[in-house]
Amino acid sequence: MPKNIYSKKDKSLLLMTINKFSDINKQRTDLCPEEQFLQISSKKIQKGIKFTPHKHNPINRKTTITQEAWIVLQGKIRATFYDIDDRIIEEADLSPGDCAIVYYAGHGFEVLEDDTIIYELKSGPYFGVEKDKTPIINSEKNK
Repeated sequence: MPKNIYSKKDKSLLLMTINKFSDINKQRTDLCPEEQFLQISSKKIQKGIKFTPHKHNPINRKTTITQEAWIVLQGKIRATFYDIDDRIIEEADLSPGDCAIVYYAGHGFEVLEDDTIIYELKSGPYFGVEKDKTPIINSEKNK
């Protein structure tokens, strides 16, 4: 099962979800609640399964924050996640096949192995670092 992490400051606020590769055990698991901007599912699919060709309809959507996900393809990272008060709330080592989905948590990561490869996905559009990011200062003191 995916691991959902809620804020300690606002217990109703879902900050993030971590899904380990070993958690993928059925045809489809929706990892994100419907109301989140990012929508990610894990799928374990058997040979011969077909998906009906389709396209998506234009829909007006309004996003208020950048959400992102990392999927590790090769290597390893140590991710650190922060609550809404900038205090560390979770640390996780992510290996190939693992996925971290960030809704409202602050975050950073350290690469633990050479030649680590990840996919990083973000809600868009992207307006540049100045509008998109605020550094978490003195984060080591918040452990």
